[in-house]
Amino acid sequence: MGNWLKKQKRNFRLWIQLAFAALTNGYVTGFLKGKIYSGPLKQLCVPGLNCYSCPGAVGACPIGALQAVLGSSSFHMSLYVFGFLAFVGTLAGRFVCGWLCPFGLVQDLLYKIPFPRKLRRLPGERVLKYLRYILLVVFVILLPLVVVDFIGQGKPWFCSYVCPSGTLLGGIPLVALNEGLRRSLGWLYAWKMALLILVVVLSVLISRPFCRYACPLGAVYGLFNPIALYRLRLDKDKCTQCRACQAACKLDIPVWKTPNSTQCIRCGECLKVCPTGALSTRFSLKKPTEQKKAR
Repeated sequence: MGNWLKKQKRNFRLWIQLAFAALTNGYVTGFLKGKIYSGPLKQLCVPGLNCYSCPGAVGACPIGALQAVLGSSSFHMSLYVFGFLAFVGTLAGRFVCGWLCPFGLVQDLLYKIPFPRKLRRLPGERVLKYLRYILLVVFVILLPLVVVDFIGQGKPWFCSYVCPSGTLLGGIPLVALNEGLRRSLGWLYAWKMALLILVVVLSVLISRPFCRYACPLGAVYGLFNPIALYRLRLDKDKCTQCRACQAACKLDIPVWKTPNSTQCIRCGECLKVCPTGALSTRFSLKKPTEQKKAR
């Protein structure tokens, strides 16, 4: 019984991820009939990536909602969407990525697949980590604003041409359940399937490649990591720079140096392995001896 409880404690984050994925994608009728839920809850955003077109989705994706607002022919600044991103970011930062995002869960499960050699990082990491900001600025913000049709309507460019989460959770189920959609498949579906396959393969080799390099929502939340209510604290007097935290971090973040990195998804593995208790969070019951500001 004791071993079982210890195992469940180790899997606590996984259970939270599974529960939240089920909660935000729990419209069973959609999967049975191949239809998209369009009830009142769809007007509300959920914290993580959650494709509007997923048959099971009961809420809207913040990135999709942002593009819809920016690309609207009758554009009005949406205080709700921007306020939602600011509120969630200020409250939790990329905690959302580590605990509440369905596509983050998919990548975590893929990484559990055994492979002879796992990678800590990809070649060109220093450059690749800025790709998510480029996608945010160009595909999520600029293109929906600038490239419009004859009535002044922009497209959700990131959703349409990039997002592998939408392909996996929305595109594939809808195509499988609707014969009419299967007949109309073209190059765009093939392109997005190729991107999805690339992310799937990379997710087996390296932890969370999409989160690291390409997620615009993670880019937004990451900017809040240093100031979010939930953030890490480092007691410099206790830290021996043994780098156990970096070794435990699947994203290879030097937590001992930058505990609130914009890449950190708040999985908590570093907190478990710190031998001196130098790392804590603002919600830790056991406070550091010296109340120092985390870097």
